[in-house]
Amino acid sequence: MKTLVFFSMLVVVCIIGCKTTKTVSTDELPAQEISVESSDSTEYELIVFDPRFETFLATQPYPKEFYSDNYYQQWNYRYCIEWNIRHTNPMRYGDFYETSIPYELSVDYGLDFNFRLYQYFQFIEQEYGIVLIRRRGANVSFLRRGLLPVWCPQ
Repeated sequence: MKTLVFFSMLVVVCIIGCKTTKTVSTDELPAQEISVESSDSTEYELIVFDPRFETFLATQPYPKEFYSDNYYQQWNYRYCIEWNIRHTNPMRYGDFYETSIPYELSVDYGLDFNFRLYQYFQFIEQEYGIVLIRRRGANVSFLRRGLLPVWCPQ
């Protein structure tokens, strides 16, 4: 008796499940308009999950207008290239570089974003001792941490 009830329920489910779908004609759909604004109103925001970054950013001795937007763009582009190289080689550089940074020179990110990204790379260098790009002159990371390089005559 149980098998008969089970079999009949299975047949009912198959009949209901195999019902044909209703076709919708395009005449019944309302017309939709798509409006696209010609001005680029895209805003970019940099979110850093390290809580010490905001403190680091607030303690910088110069305002964001100290350097031009072009200055920040050029350095950010160089830093992002090196960051992405390290991101694609985790066996060599470790898993610190978890995400890639898709930075393009042709996109205008704005002064705020460029300043924050530039300061993020400075933060990485100062707080973690990771030098992405060696700059000319003295090794600034030693001086910022109060360490002086020791020279041993040979």
